[in-house]
Amino acid sequence: MNTSSPRLQNRARIAPAPDTMRFPSTDIRQHTIIIPPTEPNRTYQGLKTSENDDMNCVEILATTLSIILMVLTFPISVFICFKVVSEYERAVIFRMGRLRSGGARGPGVFFVLPCVDDYCKVDLRTVSFDVPPQEVLSKDSVTVTVDAVVYYRISDPLKSVIQVSNYSHSTRLLAATTLRNVLGTRNLSELLTERETISHTMQMSLDEATDPWGVKVERVEIKDVSLPTALQRAMAAEAEAAREARAKVIAAEGEMKSSRALKEASEIISSSPSALQLRYLQTLVNISAEKNSTIIFPLPMELLSPFISAGHNHCNSHKPQ
Repeated sequence: MNTSSPRLQNRARIAPAPDTMRFPSTDIRQHTIIIPPTEPNRTYQGLKTSENDDMNCVEILATTLSIILMVLTFPISVFICFKVVSEYERAVIFRMGRLRSGGARGPGVFFVLPCVDDYCKVDLRTVSFDVPPQEVLSKDSVTVTVDAVVYYRISDPLKSVIQVSNYSHSTRLLAATTLRNVLGTRNLSELLTERETISHTMQMSLDEATDPWGVKVERVEIKDVSLPTALQRAMAAEAEAAREARAKVIAAEGEMKSSRALKEASEIISSSPSALQLRYLQTLVNISAEKNSTIIFPLPMELLSPFISAGHNHCNSHKPQ
């Protein structure tokens, strides 16, 4: 056989080499469905979304069938495809498990494909809950029981749905642990007198921790601080002792002032015989005004003058120079 003919030479040039030939029946790559991974660079408000990625054949088929079903069941499908969101709500929509771009829907009406789209409503109103009583060991090793109330709301509906499984339960648990951690750094006196400062510290700490969840902690209030019975009795006894001590100090100061005033009055009276005589007469008048059976014989002042002068000289001799 002559292989040098032009026709055979053209066939030899057109045919590919054996090692580069691809046979459809044996090429595994042609029968493999490649699912594109989620690209971390596709984000919406800090959240990953892959809605704009290439859908695989299963997703395309499901979406097509959903549209056909919606068209065939029109207008009944209108009641299924259109949803209403209230003013205080937002709806987060997923299509085939992928977060849809455009953010949360609402308020108003939005459209979903049956059997393909799924949505979750989020309430934006402020919610309050009571933190169960927590036994806290203060900085000065005193065990107290404290309870509080927390007010929060949803600031980012997307984060509250995607970043945490149950934002309400997680916020409650975090509030209890934060209450113990914050109060554990304070003394007993601070717990009783600085409630407003402690509440503000708790609010800032909770708000910072729940921000990745799309939760905004608006306010934290400490309701009650319960002390052990023995400690309450000890504090009551201490307060009673402090009150008695202050009363004794006040009484002693009053006696000191009164004795000082009496001393000054006695010095003035002793230095003036006429004042002493006037005081003597006032005393007699006061005694006679009382209705009693006592008979008083006044003693003349002339008989008492030697004793008064001796006492006056004695006081002058003891005065500091």
